[in-house]
Amino acid sequence: MHALRHDILPPSGVEFATTLKLTPSTITGSSSQEKLPRVLTNVVVSRSNLLRIFEVWEQPPQISTYIEDERERRAHVRKGTEAVEGEVEMDDGGEGWVNMGSVKATAKKDPSIVSRFHFVREHTLHGTVTGMESVRIMSTYEDQLDRLLVSFKDAKIALLEWSDAAHDLVTVSIHTCNQSAGFIGQSSVQSRIACRPLSRCAALSLPKDAFAILPFFQTQAELDIMEQEQNHTRDVPYSPSFVLDLVNDVDERIRNVIDFVFLPGYNNPTVAVLCQSEQTWAGRLKEYRDTARLYIFTLDLMSRNYPIITAVDGLPYDSVSLLPCATSLGGVIVLTSNSIIYVDQAARRVALPVNDWAARVSDIPMPLADKDLGLCLEGSRLVFVDEKTFFVIRKDGMIHPIEIILDGRTVSKLVLLPVIAQTTIPAVAKLLNDDLLFVGSMVGPSVLMKTAREEVPLELPAQQTGAATAITLSDSMDLDDDDDLYGDSQTTAQATVGATSGTGAATKTRSIIHLSLCDSLPAYGPIADMTFSLAKNGERFVPELVAATGAGHLGGFTLFQRDLPTRTKRKLHVLGGARGIWSLPVRQSQRVNGLSYEKATGPFSAEIDTIILARMLILHQIATRTTRTDVSIPTRIPGTTISAAPFFQRTTILHVMTNAIRVLEPDGNERQVIKDMDGSLPRAKIKSCSICDPFVLILREDESIGLFIGETERGKIRRKDMSPMGDKVLLISHLVILRAVFFTDTIGLFDTEATETTPAAAHADKNTSTLQAAVAAGNRSQWLVLVRPQGVMEIWSLPKLTLVFSTTAISTLENILVDSRAPAALSLPQDPPRKPQDLDIDQILVAPLGETILVPHLFVFSRSGNMAIYEALPAPASTEQADPPLPNPRTCRVEETEKTVLAEHKRISRTFVPFVTSPNMECTLAGVFFTGDRPCWIIATDKGGLRVVPSGHTVVYAFTACSLWESKGDFLLYSDEGPTLLEWTPGVQLDSCLPYRSVPRSRAYSNIIFEPSASLIVAASSLQARFASYDEDGNIVWEPDGNGVSFPYADCSTLELISPEHWVTMDGYEFASNESVNSLTCVSLETTSTESGTKNFIAVGTTINRGEDLAVKGATYIFETVEVVSDPNWTPKRWYKLKLRVKDDAKGPVTAVCGINGYLVSSMGQKIFVRALDLDERLVGIAFLDVGVYVTSLRSMKNLLLVGDAVKSVWLVAFQEDPYKLVTLAKDVRRRNATTVDFFFAGGDLAIASEDEEGVLRLFAYDPSDPESRGGQHLLCHTEFHGHKECRSTIMIARRTKDEQLIPQAKLVSGFTDGSLSTLTPVDEAVFKRLQLLQGQLTRNVQHTAGLNPKAHRIVRNDAVSKPLSKSVLDGQLLSEFQVLGISRQNEITRQIGTERALVLHDWFSLIVPW
Repeated sequence: MHALRHDILPPSGVEFATTLKLTPSTITGSSSQEKLPRVLTNVVVSRSNLLRIFEVWEQPPQISTYIEDERERRAHVRKGTEAVEGEVEMDDGGEGWVNMGSVKATAKKDPSIVSRFHFVREHTLHGTVTGMESVRIMSTYEDQLDRLLVSFKDAKIALLEWSDAAHDLVTVSIHTCNQSAGFIGQSSVQSRIACRPLSRCAALSLPKDAFAILPFFQTQAELDIMEQEQNHTRDVPYSPSFVLDLVNDVDERIRNVIDFVFLPGYNNPTVAVLCQSEQTWAGRLKEYRDTARLYIFTLDLMSRNYPIITAVDGLPYDSVSLLPCATSLGGVIVLTSNSIIYVDQAARRVALPVNDWAARVSDIPMPLADKDLGLCLEGSRLVFVDEKTFFVIRKDGMIHPIEIILDGRTVSKLVLLPVIAQTTIPAVAKLLNDDLLFVGSMVGPSVLMKTAREEVPLELPAQQTGAATAITLSDSMDLDDDDDLYGDSQTTAQATVGATSGTGAATKTRSIIHLSLCDSLPAYGPIADMTFSLAKNGERFVPELVAATGAGHLGGFTLFQRDLPTRTKRKLHVLGGARGIWSLPVRQSQRVNGLSYEKATGPFSAEIDTIILARMLILHQIATRTTRTDVSIPTRIPGTTISAAPFFQRTTILHVMTNAIRVLEPDGNERQVIKDMDGSLPRAKIKSCSICDPFVLILREDESIGLFIGETERGKIRRKDMSPMGDKVLLISHLVILRAVFFTDTIGLFDTEATETTPAAAHADKNTSTLQAAVAAGNRSQWLVLVRPQGVMEIWSLPKLTLVFSTTAISTLENILVDSRAPAALSLPQDPPRKPQDLDIDQILVAPLGETILVPHLFVFSRSGNMAIYEALPAPASTEQADPPLPNPRTCRVEETEKTVLAEHKRISRTFVPFVTSPNMECTLAGVFFTGDRPCWIIATDKGGLRVVPSGHTVVYAFTACSLWESKGDFLLYSDEGPTLLEWTPGVQLDSCLPYRSVPRSRAYSNIIFEPSASLIVAASSLQARFASYDEDGNIVWEPDGNGVSFPYADCSTLELISPEHWVTMDGYEFASNESVNSLTCVSLETTSTESGTKNFIAVGTTINRGEDLAVKGATYIFETVEVVSDPNWTPKRWYKLKLRVKDDAKGPVTAVCGINGYLVSSMGQKIFVRALDLDERLVGIAFLDVGVYVTSLRSMKNLLLVGDAVKSVWLVAFQEDPYKLVTLAKDVRRRNATTVDFFFAGGDLAIASEDEEGVLRLFAYDPSDPESRGGQHLLCHTEFHGHKECRSTIMIARRTKDEQLIPQAKLVSGFTDGSLSTLTPVDEAVFKRLQLLQGQLTRNVQHTAGLNPKAHRIVRNDAVSKPLSKSVLDGQLLSEFQVLGISRQNEITRQIGTERALVLHDWFSLIVPW
């Protein structure tokens, strides 16, 4: 049986991060224009196999008028400070001009600077990242850019650099160290990388106490010496790597390395290694304690000598990490579970205990801990914020500053200060520059904070107490609405840090640290469990994946949908039958003291005089909203509308019909009409047009074009001479408004002679940094895009019609479009007329995309159904070149960021419709909607880049953003459901592959199910409770016997009944404080209380922890959801409760439960039991079976049962009822770990899918006819596929293909601990052969990021077989690279495997639907 493994959602969160100057914008980022963002640095983050690159922008805060607009709209009164109509008001700027009837801008202006993340690139790698560092090589001194060093699982190091020509990362080299002696017999190794501050070398930790050292050249002298000694080539920036065996080469006592760091301030690379030569644990502390050691030694890379500078013995056994100190201090900070220790070069130790356990587990002399402290430092991260202050960020997000106190030049003590803030749960902490701190998290959002230090007089009362004022930065993350991202980011947390200073007459001061939240990267963390529920998208019920995500106070639910979730606000039946809808915000003239003026509005203000035009087959309608609910149609005009748009600064409407162009007043009256005539002869009908004030371009059915220009003074339009362009173009041509920051010579995008804007206009445009300012800017450069029949795209400047860009690569959708510098192409009429080709461009548009900064994008759609989206980028700076094939010509570059191929081209018109929306007060998005068959939203966010999200409709005929109902987030859409006014579901996040919403609950959940009879969610929360150990007689074994010592924590659980409509907890059940839930499922059991004889119940299996000395017990619970009478004031109206039917105690933990044929199957220790529910009161055992060691999962189908075991792999069991009996059909005889098992079938084929803790997917076959199965007793493992991440939860869903069969195929959806989702989809034999050949071509012929091998990434080491068993599962991550290749490259690859590109793409897109 064949299958495709495809990731539908990438990993979430940040595990590793580094800061560096990677992109050229960090070097040229300082701009003379105040309002343009300045790029401070790059932040590269990774999680599992996902690598993301961000820029940190420093810019003025976005000025939003949303709040003021809403306030004024609701009040419907003008404020007293504003000018009333007819009042003359002088300008505050002193220019003396007079504005009549205008209103002051009411937006609050914050002069401060804010720092924000901006997404640049992301890569899904064929390897698991284990560390990242910034390095500088010799070429760094030429371009001033850093290089990125990434380490991978199984000891691989890749050196990457930024290519401005490709606008992407390129691989410099990859180094593999898994052939060293330390890797013999190692199947999978996590390696950690560290780099010297001056980039002399990098070190990678290897198994068996060894380092792989990679030296880098920094000067020409080093390179010359290496060339003389080893005949080294100059092109390589490094010398050969070597393996440093710590035991043999440095000191034989360096064993069991815990952590290592490079120390700054030394001429030669100096390493501090924390190790534990004699391992111990809490039960052996009487014999072995303080077993950790610290060694500091120097690496002499030339002579290969490694002298030890400092050796420190007797560090606590629970030492976990090192933090190097600044050069002025020297030494390192050692973090342990109960204390923090400073060790200097002279082996002096200064300890700071944080609880009373520190003195009990270590003999190191240390001061007494504060009796009220009682902190735990497991999972903490350390980071220096200045030379003498570092932060301890605990696992609950609490931030403690620690001050290093000096006595002369010697450290005398460490001072722990009170908590100053609570942030995310940390995985990594990095100081980006002097005042920006980045805290990355694997289980929730990662935050960017600003630190500021201020000296405050000691006499202030607030400082005399020494109390800290804390700000909880996690509030905004818990709510996941980023309260502080676009609003007031000046909320600060203050704490007293630092000692008093000043002597004599000087005033004593204390240093205050301010912390403010700048930005965050949204994430939801690991997926513990998931289930499908029903949600409403518009008028349709759709499946929604509810996942239990996060950890600790960042826990909650994340709701995923395949399509962008929307909700219907109203139906507009009066617009029925429309095939084109335009919502046009225009200004209406008003009379003031006998003079006429336009009513001034904000750029996106919601005015009630919005006009909607609907194109019908015969009549044209103008509709306005007359009341708060309905739409009236005051004007009907015969004819067919092609397009409509605001004109003359939004004071009129330009209306294009099939044979005329009309200028209308806002009330619908006609101002001017121009018949499209050639003298007295009628021209061909107009089939499409593009309107951009003051230009109008029309395209006729005979493929001729016409250009009109508006005269603002006269308020009319006239024809424009088109002779420079030639007489014919193939398809629609669009005028675009692009800001001068992207289309002026000041950044070298176009030649100087092509720029039509004056320097003043260019200066004005460069100051438009926000979305509102960009639209309201008075002077904008305008360009015309043409596509000719021979596949040439041209960009012409307006109004002088000068050719500035030309390319022929648009027809094959190449990844990079470069100016060919060719003259204007000739597209003469052909006789007979040219027939349309598959690669002809059907639609083209240039429109801005973005959130805080708008970037122009080129949208292309061809007749064959290919859609490509390109981002406009400045050309890389280089010398003037005339040869186009050179990689760096001084031209404009447009880069492809997303490509989607549609299976076939439909007759329904497909068009790109740009829009601007404000889904909430803090966010304004510019995007594009693609109408027609299978419509989609195209958006770009600051944190996630460009995304193409399906809308969920079968077909959309017309679309427009609409503010007619006084909301900036409304859309008017005519689809298969009729004309509808809708809006996005509040809180939806669009920065991932699937749109999702977060439901914060301030606690994590371990299990979740959907109860179908009442449509409710049942979830088991994962909490911590104090644990006390008792003996068999009930006497307490141990009690806290000192200050700073307390009871330990143990897992406990509660059961919650939740309404998925409002996410309200209706009822719950609390288990004992030492009882936790292992398994939760909804089972159908036989009962006499219903007519059908069966009913859904909630089955729960638990573990009762009784300490180390007593055996673990468990219990099985059966709950029923019952409806109760609700209070009329409650929401929701129908109310349910959990009713406990049965509690059945067990002698061991109940680790898995499921239902089979109306009976309950549960595991207890090494047995599984089948029980019946008797009288809804008790469970009666009817069958049992001895299985493996620890049952991890149970799955049933009909009378078949799958048993997954932690040691004994997979068992296939059959259940019979007469007599009751469990029979073992087959089992896997090899010792393997199975965390999840599932049935996997398609047609007449059946396989068993299992996954283990390492992420290995195995497919087993039950085939009694195979001799190797020993008559069917053994399950045959015919496929092994390495996923490199642990699966926690799987769901089997139905997959129905076009050739509908009685039994659908099974599709598996898996959730992983890194937050990713993947699907396992059955593949037909013919399709599998094609895609397998394609997979081989992609492995060999495509450049993979970091030079990693996709085939080796999926191979599972198995000594029992002669060759890997990975051929029956296709790698979706590798196959997805095919769709982003250019068409010519796709044709070349498919030609080599004897198939067609369109057929391969059709196969691919039929398999990757999420669900």
